[in-house]
Amino acid sequence: MNSCNLYKTTLARVLFLIIGLTLLAGCGDATHVTGTAPPAPGPLSANNVNLIFVVSEDLAYKASGDVNRTTANLTSQGLQRSLQMATFLKQQVLGSKNVTQVYTLEPMTHPQAAGNYPDMVAIEIIQQFALLNQITLSDVGQPLYSPYTGNSYPINASYAASEPVPSGVATPAISCPGCQGLDFNDPGGDNETLATGIITANAPGFYVFSAPWETTNALMGNINRLESYNLTIPASYASPNYIYAISITTSGSASLVTYNSNLNPSSSYPTLPSPAPVSTPCAAQTPFIIDTSITPGAVIPEGINTNETLYMIRHAEAHPQGNWDDGNYVCAGQWRALDLPNALSGKLNPSPQQVYSIDPAQGILGTENDSGNPFWSYVRPSLTVEPYAIANNLPYGLAASFDLFSSPLDVQLQQAVDFFFFDGQFSNQTVLMAWEHAHIPPTITQLVSSYFPHGGAPPVPDWPGGDYDTIWTVTLDSQGNLTVNNYLCEGIDSTALPATCPQF
Repeated sequence: MNSCNLYKTTLARVLFLIIGLTLLAGCGDATHVTGTAPPAPGPLSANNVNLIFVVSEDLAYKASGDVNRTTANLTSQGLQRSLQMATFLKQQVLGSKNVTQVYTLEPMTHPQAAGNYPDMVAIEIIQQFALLNQITLSDVGQPLYSPYTGNSYPINASYAASEPVPSGVATPAISCPGCQGLDFNDPGGDNETLATGIITANAPGFYVFSAPWETTNALMGNINRLESYNLTIPASYASPNYIYAISITTSGSASLVTYNSNLNPSSSYPTLPSPAPVSTPCAAQTPFIIDTSITPGAVIPEGINTNETLYMIRHAEAHPQGNWDDGNYVCAGQWRALDLPNALSGKLNPSPQQVYSIDPAQGILGTENDSGNPFWSYVRPSLTVEPYAIANNLPYGLAASFDLFSSPLDVQLQQAVDFFFFDGQFSNQTVLMAWEHAHIPPTITQLVSSYFPHGGAPPVPDWPGGDYDTIWTVTLDSQGNLTVNNYLCEGIDSTALPATCPQF
């Protein structure tokens, strides 16, 4: 071969090698070749059992600006991401189909920051998505109410029957095996038992899990090991934009599908789309005031807090028909919850320094689904005031040391009174608290009665069933004198709230 032919042959081989290496690089990451991202995976097949993992953020694994380091709660930017992620999850991952189950972290299993605040991020991140799905329930034994389909998917956040509750947390009064959530520490492998139970049942559908990276990564890895799927589970945290799905065919073969939503949320608090909630005057309840400082026979009880203000509100709209109830609120409630920071701006004086609700891991007896299950995780009070805490960068606490639905009633009511009004925990504090409306008047009755050891306590009015707007203000002055009134309201007209959820 002459030198000219040798040169041509060598040049051809070099060019072939360069082209080959370029093509191989393109297989790994198309951005190196074309400047565009590889095509996103299509929606998951409804014929498979799909375990879908939405990675929530915490102090250890998060995007910059999404989590408040002091409260361990979402920031406004983090809330923006969660609202947008819901649309991506529903459309791009589920192909707009209905979810089968939603599981989230039990908040009290993951205390964070100096204040040991519960991890509310996982449940807030998945709430908007839950409301983009529908469930049909009917009231058993109440023939006046026909089955109703609502956009209000239940969120499973309760403790497993075999799971030890965290220190300081009351044992749930209602056992809720069908609404088990995820424990951050996974005692006894309860998370894996939940997931493998879904796999064994082999019922096709979309099973969505929302939990921090530590819990998510461990659960995916253990599923992979227990089921011998031989999948390549991601070894490191990528970002909160990533969603992972283990998609299992009816024959038992599995694949790992990875989605990147590529979200870049604004740092401002979300602006509600049109139509904006309508302002309304405070007219839902007959005004009342109780003032023990001027009521004959009142005696300040020993150990009562001082310089405390507690604003008591009801959870957002939840009963579109009769006693329809799945533990969550409905779309109208999402409008109210997201508008709460705007509605309360400038109304509460003094302003709240912290926010409280009942533990969403507690169970409630609601209405039955088509499988005859009437038990649900009671998530709606916490989700009602969570946006207010986020918008105002306030710490969020859960009253978890007693169960709201335990019996006997007088013991449960006294536990609530002791928690909020005795022993100094909330002295010199102003608190916004979301509660169950039927429990507010008896709790206040119990508190007022403690000032009248010889009887004669003034009556406390009921809370009307259709009222989601009124605020009860409970004030303890520097001596411990008690004042209760219902003069304030959120000012959000329930009748004008849309039946469809806000879209982001």
